[in-house]
Amino acid sequence: MPSSVISSFTYEPERQRLVVTFVTGRIYEYADVPPAVARNLRASFSKGVFFNEHIRDGFRYREITHAGERDRSKA
Repeated sequence: MPSSVISSFTYEPERQRLVVTFVTGRIYEYADVPPAVARNLRASFSKGVFFNEHIRDGFRYREITHAGERDRSKA
């Protein structure tokens, strides 16, 4: 199902890196995301709900919209 929040996402299993593009055009990179989480995101009925419940506050991230000029890493 298309998401009203997430435009697209890619996952690199070898780096456990999830890159999420939001409908606003902002792009974020999430680090150390296990493959099972990425699989569950892909399989979820509501990508936005899954993202908010399982990814948003659970992984280190940084905005890469403008070549990483904003770093909002979670400690």
